[in-house]
Amino acid sequence: MEAQSEEQDIRGVRVMVVDDAKTIRMMMSHTLRSMGCEVECAEDGFSALALLRRFRPDIVFLDISMPELDGYQTCSLIRGAEDTRDLPVVLLSSSDGLFDIARGQARGATAHASKIPPDPVLRQLIHEHTRAAGEH
Repeated sequence: MEAQSEEQDIRGVRVMVVDDAKTIRMMMSHTLRSMGCEVECAEDGFSALALLRRFRPDIVFLDISMPELDGYQTCSLIRGAEDTRDLPVVLLSSSDGLFDIARGQARGATAHASKIPPDPVLRQLIHEHTRAAGEH
């Protein structure tokens, strides 16, 4: 019963997933939709910045390692725009190294998680950084 209420707790939250790997985007969007979230995906930082204007997500999951405009740069640009500066951005990486975490914090990331976080971690990140903050 508790798991069901947690799923309902994030229903309707608008989530953007940004990753250059199609498989990652598909897996995360499938998982998030099964939790009741509205999901849009972008394959790179430039596409993400354009999509932000149309989709207006409540939270962004952003891959660190992408060609051209990486996750750190994209996060900085999100933070630099007045209408998105308070948007929760969770950086995703295949390593949980302190350097990645510190660099992400310096660029304004809200949190850091491993790529394809387990369902409970995804749910907790969304709950913690959207509803708990009164954004949704």
